[in-house]
Amino acid sequence: MMETNVTAMAQQQPFNPWAIPDSFTVYNFAPEEIRSFLHPHWQTQKAPHPMLYYFFGILYMVIGTVATAGNYMVLRILGSFPALRTPANMLVMNLAVSDFLLMISLLPEACYNFFTGGPWQFGDLGCQIHAFCGALCGYSQITTLVLISWDRYNVIVKGFNAAPLTFGKASTMIILSWLYAFGWSVSPLVGWGYYAMDGMLGTCSFDGLTTNMNNKSHILASTMFLYVIPIIIIIGCYYFIVKAVFHHEDELRQQAKKMNVTSLRSNADQQAVSAEIRIAKVAIINVTLWILAWTPFAIVCMLGTWGDTSKITPYICELPVILAKTSCVYNPLIYALSHPKYRECLKELYPWLCIVVETKKSSKHGGDNQSTGSTKTEASSATTAA
Repeated sequence: MMETNVTAMAQQQPFNPWAIPDSFTVYNFAPEEIRSFLHPHWQTQKAPHPMLYYFFGILYMVIGTVATAGNYMVLRILGSFPALRTPANMLVMNLAVSDFLLMISLLPEACYNFFTGGPWQFGDLGCQIHAFCGALCGYSQITTLVLISWDRYNVIVKGFNAAPLTFGKASTMIILSWLYAFGWSVSPLVGWGYYAMDGMLGTCSFDGLTTNMNNKSHILASTMFLYVIPIIIIIGCYYFIVKAVFHHEDELRQQAKKMNVTSLRSNADQQAVSAEIRIAKVAIINVTLWILAWTPFAIVCMLGTWGDTSKITPYICELPVILAKTSCVYNPLIYALSHPKYRECLKELYPWLCIVVETKKSSKHGGDNQSTGSTKTEASSATTAA
C-alpha cells in the first residue's frame, strides 16, 4: 500500500529532465579511474546536469576556433609584410604566439572531454601536462603585456630621450619572459603548489582548494607576482602615457591661444596626434579586458585556498577558467581594429573579410627605416595595438 502511494505521488510531480538528486555529487559522476586524483572537496558538491557538458564543449569550440584563427592571422601578417617587421612588433608576435599555443595545447582535449560527456579522459599525467601548458602560456601572456606597456611608456612618455628598442633587446626580453613564465608554471610539478582537475571534470588548472601552507603560499605568491604586480605596472604605464599625451595637447592649446590661432598643427600632424590618443585608448581597453578575463580566476583561487572552500561549486570553478581563455580572443580582434597597416595587410591576404581601411599615400610594403624611438607617432602606430 505504501509503495503504491509513493508511486502515485511521484506520478503527480511534473517531469523535469534537468532535475538531478542532491546526492548525485561530482565524485559520484566521475568514473573510477579519475577518482584517485580528484580533490575530496568534490565528494560534497552536487554534480552539474550531464547535458551542460555539451554546452561547455560548444563554448570551448567557439572560443578555440576564433582565437586560433585570429592569432594565426596576426602571426602570418606580421611575418609576411616588411613594414610590420619592427622590434616592437616582436612583442606583439610573442603575445600572439602565447595565445596560439594556449589554444592548440588546451582546447582539443577540453572539447573532446566535454563532447564525450564530461569526465577527464587522459589520466593524472595528462591533467598535469594540461594545467602546466595553460599556466605557461597564460604567464607568458601577462608578461608580454607588461613588456608592451613598458615599450609604449618608453616611446610616448620619454619620446626622443628614450633608448630605441632594437631587435636584440626585444629578443632578450622575449626569452626572459618565457623563462620567467616557465619557472612559475613548473613549480607545482616540482613540489611547490599543485595542479588539479576543475569542478566540471573536463579541464585541469591550479589547485584552488587544497588549504595546506604549501599550496596556499604558491597561490598567494603567483597571484602577487603574476597578477597584482603586473597589473599595477601596466596601469601605471598607461596612466603616464595618457597623462603625457593630454598634457602635451594642453600645452599646444595654450600656446595656440596666445598666438591667437586655432591650432599649431597641420592636418597631418593633427591626424598623427589623434592616432596617438586612439592607440592609448586601445591599449587601455586591451588591458581592461585582460583584467576582466583573469580577475575571476584569481579571486576563485584565493577564495578556495584562503577563504571559504564550501562556496566553490563546479560552476564557480569552471566559469573563470573559460573567461581566462577568452583573453586569447581579444588580442587579435583589437589588433585588427586599431592598427591601420595591419588592416591593410589583412585586407590583402583575406579580402573575403571585407575589411575597411583608410586610403593612404604611403605603401604598406615599404621598409621601415626609422628607429622605433625616432617618432612617437610611427612607433605608436606600429607596435601597441595588440
